[in-house]
Amino acid sequence: MPFVKKSFVVSPKIKAFLYLIREHNLSQGDAQRLIARGRLLIAGESMRDSSQTIEGEIELVYFEPKGRGVLPLFQTRDFMLFEKESGVLVHPNTMATEYSMLDEIRTISGDYANAVHRIDMETSGLLMASKHKGAESPLKMLFEKRVIKKSYLAWVDGKVTQEFEVNEPLKIRDDYNTSKHKVEVHPEGKASLTHFKPLKYDEELDATLVACFPHTGRTHQIRVHLFHVKHPILGDPIYGTNFQASNEYLEGRLSDKDRRISTGASRLMLHAQSLRFHFKSDFYLESRVDFEGMKSEIYARDKRVFNKR
Repeated sequence: MPFVKKSFVVSPKIKAFLYLIREHNLSQGDAQRLIARGRLLIAGESMRDSSQTIEGEIELVYFEPKGRGVLPLFQTRDFMLFEKESGVLVHPNTMATEYSMLDEIRTISGDYANAVHRIDMETSGLLMASKHKGAESPLKMLFEKRVIKKSYLAWVDGKVTQEFEVNEPLKIRDDYNTSKHKVEVHPEGKASLTHFKPLKYDEELDATLVACFPHTGRTHQIRVHLFHVKHPILGDPIYGTNFQASNEYLEGRLSDKDRRISTGASRLMLHAQSLRFHFKSDFYLESRVDFEGMKSEIYARDKRVFNKR
């Protein structure tokens, strides 16, 4: 478990954030974030007021990375590039999370290394991480301003024969009573544009390998746009399957067999394939994973039954 709890004695009385700055070598921002996240405890209870004075015995909850030996695909003095596997979180979502890519990132480069963009847990492929604080903000800004050009690969249901674009606004839903879709095409949503190019059709599986080029960075953009044109990504447990299967997946009750039947694959068949950008030098970085070969994860066409509507 990467989160550990340690006890300390504070003397004399001091404001909580100042104690963390002086005794634990944290910046003011990091000290305040640690307190805001409830990781400073007094008598077993989280104390969230960074200006409150503390004295006597306290406990701090630390993230201590436990890497599993995953090495970067590529690295410079400023950043690292990893091949993330499907099913692995980028960051721990709770203190009970046993493993995430942050374990590998900080095992290699220390406490101030961090992922600089997001990838869904079930999406595999390229993940960039900064090695130090000085690189984190500028790299994140490149992603936020869409300076870094990304491409993805996806195995989708059905036959796609021509290149096409989907230019449909996307909106995050606030009601999940009738659908578990987090995002939907909606006229009040944010402008969203994705270009798609078919690469290979597998007639036996009735599945097409598609290259995906997002021009905007909306949540679940590629997944929703492909669902919208009735070529959902195979293995998607939210878009393209029924309400019951989505609900069982979100509650951790969907069996592997039922997932293959209701979504068409054992995992989300979406892969972050390449990154093109300038950061002190020009870079074009590409995944070395044989994602085309991962079609073995796709369930036979006559056995999968899912909803495209």
